[in-house]
Amino acid sequence: MDSRRRGPIGIELVRRGILTQADIDKALDYQKKNPGKKIIEIISILNLCDQFVLLQVLSDMLGEKAIMLSINDVKIDVKKYISLDMAKKYLAVPYEINGDKIKVCFADTSSNTAAEAIRLILLNKGYIMEKYVTFTKNITSVISSLEGSDSENIDSGEDATTLVDSIIKTAMKKRASDIHIEPLEDSIRVRYRIDGELVKAAEISKEKQNQIIGRLKSISNMFQEKQESQDGRIMLYPEYNIRVSSQKNIFGEKFVLRLLKKNMNIRGLAELGFNLSNEEIRKKLNRRNSITVIAAPTGEGKTTTLYSIIDYLNNPTINITTIEDPVEIRIPGLNQIEISEKLRFSDSLRTVLRQDPDIVLVGEIRDKETAEIAMQAGQTGHYVLSTIHTIDSIEVITRLRKMGISNYDISSTLATSISQRLVRKICPKCAIKREFTDKEKEIITSILKKYGVEADLSDKFTYTPSGCEFCNGSGYYDRIGIFEVLSLTDEIKELIINGASSLEIRQLAMQQDYKPLAVDGINKIINGITTLEEVNKKIILY
Repeated sequence: MDSRRRGPIGIELVRRGILTQADIDKALDYQKKNPGKKIIEIISILNLCDQFVLLQVLSDMLGEKAIMLSINDVKIDVKKYISLDMAKKYLAVPYEINGDKIKVCFADTSSNTAAEAIRLILLNKGYIMEKYVTFTKNITSVISSLEGSDSENIDSGEDATTLVDSIIKTAMKKRASDIHIEPLEDSIRVRYRIDGELVKAAEISKEKQNQIIGRLKSISNMFQEKQESQDGRIMLYPEYNIRVSSQKNIFGEKFVLRLLKKNMNIRGLAELGFNLSNEEIRKKLNRRNSITVIAAPTGEGKTTTLYSIIDYLNNPTINITTIEDPVEIRIPGLNQIEISEKLRFSDSLRTVLRQDPDIVLVGEIRDKETAEIAMQAGQTGHYVLSTIHTIDSIEVITRLRKMGISNYDISSTLATSISQRLVRKICPKCAIKREFTDKEKEIITSILKKYGVEADLSDKFTYTPSGCEFCNGSGYYDRIGIFEVLSLTDEIKELIINGASSLEIRQLAMQQDYKPLAVDGINKIINGITTLEEVNKKIILY
């Protein structure tokens, strides 16, 4: 919307005689001390102009109808038309319906792209959008009020037992992987991580803080008096193991609950998002005298991929042992070891190698000692699977070098390096099919061209997320991996031995069969699995 203004609003207010230049200078001085504030906000803060007059000027400049939106103006159940996630994302609130027309108010900072996205969502539901504009602060205030009333699934009854149970069971119902219970200055905020995104679930009275803390500590076997960091487990729910972590902050104690299904089905590699054939997977995995490493930042599904690979390789003729922190999924037929404060990865790995394993899974290579033992295992007839924290498959080599592993050991033992990210999948129930915009086509074709890949988008479609009950209003349901796989060919191994940089290794890999994360991400966009926006969150494409 800003692009349609004839000029700065301050100049327009002076031109109309509503403000003086002295008023504008005062606002500019305030802005120097508060650089994050916009002039239109400052004019309101300093009470330099009547709010309704200011809104009318804004309306004239934008060429849009305006309303001083408040929660009292909202005559409909907003969540039936757009999700609160969409409302926050686009700073937009539908607030009134007349026949097939629906009034939607946007913030004065909203873009034309936001308006078009909301228009498509509502058109798909049979409504013609009438656009209004208001101050950004009005929109955010209304959305905050709507969020505060969005805890209908959580029973805030009198006792802490009922409340905590309701928080946990609602999280299970909504497919949350984590629950954040956070003390704030005046309240307690409950948030769920669903498909990798944190969403607000409830705001609870500060008066219940001590009761909630007491109940959480009681059921997770924590010390009641201790306020330093603690770890515990909740075993009250038959289908779940729940790990609990507490951490003191300035307003009390924050709790994070990790929800782990006891009998969770392990996904096949294709279901995870691998586009390799079974034959290609067999060639790249389970090579004796070698290591396969999964590389990604925290929370990007490395452990899940390890489990899927292990499940793929598992059969009665081989001995598989895992060393994990903690054991998240129990797999029949495997020897699974959970490390502790007294038992480190490196200590466990030494012991395991005396147990005649064929395949060894090491949850994470964290230090030089573990890396060295893993390398030794890979050089003595074993197949080792592990994870490492780094940005992509080629930087695994740099990371191992920094741990003190020699170029010879890396080149002789590392067989495959896999990097991944998790992106949300478009909801199959409410997604709105549309053509790619010219800008989207330009971004996609330019990136693919960079990596030597051609793409014809003339008959391809993408989707606008809408939001429904099935996807908890987010427009997305579940996640899928985007992958890159680096196989260490003889030529790449020679480069490593000679101390080549990651850039030199990358250049050679690109001439072979290596394709970076961006290529797989774009393929999944073109195939209608996810959106350009989602992939761009994880890999900066533009």
